[in-house]
Amino acid sequence: MIPELKTLIAVCKYGTFASAGEQIGLTQSAVSSQIKRLEDALGFPLFDRTGRSATLNAAGQTTVERAEVICALFSKLGDPSDESATQGVLRIGSIASAQPTLVARALEGLRRLFPLVRVHVSPGVSMRLMDDLDAGKIDAAVMIRPPFGMPSDMAWQALVHEPFVLVGPKEGTARKDWRTLIQERPFLRYDRVSFGGRMVEGFLRRQGLAVNEAIELDEIPGLIHLASKGVGVAVVPLVEAHLPLPDGVRVISLQEHTFYREIGLLQRRAQTGSPVVAHFSRSLAEASQIGRVKAPAGTKAHVQASRRPKTP
Repeated sequence: MIPELKTLIAVCKYGTFASAGEQIGLTQSAVSSQIKRLEDALGFPLFDRTGRSATLNAAGQTTVERAEVICALFSKLGDPSDESATQGVLRIGSIASAQPTLVARALEGLRRLFPLVRVHVSPGVSMRLMDDLDAGKIDAAVMIRPPFGMPSDMAWQALVHEPFVLVGPKEGTARKDWRTLIQERPFLRYDRVSFGGRMVEGFLRRQGLAVNEAIELDEIPGLIHLASKGVGVAVVPLVEAHLPLPDGVRVISLQEHTFYREIGLLQRRAQTGSPVVAHFSRSLAEASQIGRVKAPAGTKAHVQASRRPKTP
């Protein structure tokens, strides 16, 4: 039944019997025959058929998920030594804003493919995650790209680029540009110890701006909340996990001066051969294509995956 299960997975992936057949080298008739044999063996239909169309039903979806696990395990039967690589604990470090989005979506598929692997996700700021990775306390880290070079024994995989914007209260900020507001309003600073905060500091220096500092903290939601209440304005990245923003917030583009926070996966090069870590890496890349958000008008790019935008 393994060929039939692989065919079912292909139909689910490519959408139709004909498209699946083209990808796996079978005719549409052969695909139909394999699906029929699988349904007969299971004792229930996998598709709802109307005329010449077939739509995967609920039982079919459940079967596809189980088929992916079965086929993955079957492919490893020829290598008994690989068993240890698909068990144990995967230790992931992650910045808080990536946990409910990128990390959660990536772990869905990981658990289906490696049901014997336990996953522990520990939160932390990027600098601490780098230290934990270097010390061997975690296997990989989802974090902000550091503003300095990577150690030679580390591998970096870019995932998303989040544009920085100015946030402030809606009241009293209409028809004012970002530069005027930064100079007129109390400034809520993204903590300079963090990688993102260092980027904001660099931006202010490049623009030659002296700010009226009011509050400095590392929590982006806290900065956004304070801005919505009229306490001041802040330069923060536009992050999927923080959307939708509070009603009282105005988001103002930095326009041609927009810069980006790159989120990615950092791992030790010695770890890249692990099938579990490799699958987590691929799942993160797929997860980065989901839930992409648009930056405000005037910003040159939205929160985007893979390709790093140029920073002025």
